[in-house]
Amino acid sequence: TAGWIAAFILQDSARAKKLDAKFTVIESSKVPTVGVGEATTAAFRVLLKYFGIDEFEFFRKTEASFKLGIRHQDWRRKGYTYYGPIDDPHQVVARPPGAPSDYLNVYSVAAGRPVQEMHLFQPLLEQHKAPYARKADGSLIPLGPFHHAFHFDQALVGRFFASKSKDVEIVDALVSGIERDPVTGDISALVLDTGEKLKADFFVDATGFRKQIIVKELNAPWISYAHELPVNRALPFWLPIEEGEEIANYTRAWAQEAGWMWMIPTQTRYGCGYVYSDEFRTPEEAKREIEGVLGREIEVRSDIRFSIGRLETPWMHNCLAVGLSSSFLEPLESTSIHGTIVQMMLFARLFLKAPGEMTDGDRADYNRRVGRQVDDFRTFVNTHYMTERDDTPFWREVRANRIHPETKERLARWRKEMPRREHFPDYLEGLPHIETQLYYPVLNGLGLLDREVARREMERDPKLRRFAQETVDSLVREYRAAANQALGHAEFLKIVREMG
Repeated sequence: TAGWIAAFILQDSARAKKLDAKFTVIESSKVPTVGVGEATTAAFRVLLKYFGIDEFEFFRKTEASFKLGIRHQDWRRKGYTYYGPIDDPHQVVARPPGAPSDYLNVYSVAAGRPVQEMHLFQPLLEQHKAPYARKADGSLIPLGPFHHAFHFDQALVGRFFASKSKDVEIVDALVSGIERDPVTGDISALVLDTGEKLKADFFVDATGFRKQIIVKELNAPWISYAHELPVNRALPFWLPIEEGEEIANYTRAWAQEAGWMWMIPTQTRYGCGYVYSDEFRTPEEAKREIEGVLGREIEVRSDIRFSIGRLETPWMHNCLAVGLSSSFLEPLESTSIHGTIVQMMLFARLFLKAPGEMTDGDRADYNRRVGRQVDDFRTFVNTHYMTERDDTPFWREVRANRIHPETKERLARWRKEMPRREHFPDYLEGLPHIETQLYYPVLNGLGLLDREVARREMERDPKLRRFAQETVDSLVREYRAAANQALGHAEFLKIVREMG
């Protein structure tokens, strides 16, 4: 998926910049995919629309389903569930002159109301509905202006992008080595397992956990997040979706005794996995635990071990690493594909030039920006572990010793003032990033926001407080009414399949 996203974005930018460029994707049919489901952020839908890809065709060809948010179960404490809807009501409400950012969130916290309440996606999440209604003539109409995200089988998405590619040569081979310029150290050619050599000016490493070029050949240094993100192993499996069963429109992140379990719906099955720390569970124990939770046997598809962290220099010489070759965090907030999209758009916008025009300064600038992006991902995911749970050795260890200093610094600041967008400097040229729109539901759901701090901020401007109350009340009424018109998720997917 990462490789094809890179090819699409870079080829489009090369055309726009009138660069004389030819693109080749090396994709081996020998490399299997686990296919246990992947979730995106709304940035993926923006990408589809930019390239004019019909969304309904995408649903049909990739067995995709909607992702409107995340259901966080048993994180704060056992028996407690909260949602993280991905739409942002602030996008559609005018901010009064002089009003601070996120004033609607601040009002909700001050009033003791869930911040999720004013989101269109919240009632849809609760009712397993699609963000579409059906008109009298049978056509489908979106319920609001917000971008949704998707769940899908990543193997099908790779094939879908390949079918949409234009003027991209596809080579079915594995990379077995490289040749380098003896003076500059740049890569001059890839050596393929067929014995052929593929010469090029610039290379993108999208070989996943293997990091075939960037680490094995170029020895790029790795920065580990293993201390603050302690899960390091995954036990993937599938669960069927029964005939007539409603399909969830959220990623389920269900905290367990030594980590958490994901459940990602496609149209035919749930791709699932237990992400756990092998410091506290063996694979056999993890399997037994999940079978006990689910009340059924599971067939484990693989045993995935991973190193959580990022490359210090994802762009080295004339090679750029993307996707899992560049970084990996536990898949709690769908940061992988999102990160790839943003990184490629950033690279295409600022740094894609004729090979001789790319400089050491360009590489340093890109690596600094992307490093900060992934560090922000780390801090956001780490914040999820600021829980009340102390019922197992894993949760006691996480609470006591695995909270990153930056997480603590941000939470200390937000005990004195409510989170604001200006607390997140823009180093990604305005491209989408994890900021308050995703932080507020998590902070609110974990009980990490101080109602008294929010009250004091709202008391400074009674007129703004009244406006915020009226606005939130209006949004809640409007969105609850819209949800009543929405199609069920499974019904929507059936209609779209029949269109094809």
